[in-house]
Amino acid sequence: MPELSRRRFLQLGGMAGVLAAVPGASRGSAAPPALPLPRERLLAFHNTHTGERLKTVYCIQGDYQKDALRDLNYILRDFRVNEVKDIDPNLFDLLYRLSDRLETREPFHIISGYRSPATNAILQLRSEGVAKRSLHMVGKAIDLRVPGVQLRDVHKAAVGLRGGGVGYYPSSDFVHVDVGRPRYW
Repeated sequence: MPELSRRRFLQLGGMAGVLAAVPGASRGSAAPPALPLPRERLLAFHNTHTGERLKTVYCIQGDYQKDALRDLNYILRDFRVNEVKDIDPNLFDLLYRLSDRLETREPFHIISGYRSPATNAILQLRSEGVAKRSLHMVGKAIDLRVPGVQLRDVHKAAVGLRGGGVGYYPSSDFVHVDVGRPRYW
């Protein structure tokens, strides 16, 4: 076996580092490559608790629109304590991809967006399914449903995106989507 030079060893190590950084490149994963997002991205929501509706272009040519983000943060607020939190724009991009995958422009029905730590603690007492360190508390998660789309199809599409965590709650009629590490339940 030929001896590896220091330079060749470093080159191979660098290539391994690049491959490790590419989602789906390791462990033979067949993650589909994400298609580029369009120049203008629009989302629509209906908050099932407050009755509020919002349809907004939140990103134009790669620039997140400050006023649209403010409006999105507001509709996804913790309505129980009226607390607003900045929502991770990556969540909006994931939802945009989800609506594309579902081939619908129906508004996402919000079951739960941002949750204050106090609200999360109360919900945790009422249900086993509420995580102590929920990504809802840091603006990286949403529980939703889509009118006219079967819940199992929403779940399947969200899992197929491999953009974060996806939980399936058919008895409560919602799917959880977050931009944390990919995991499925």
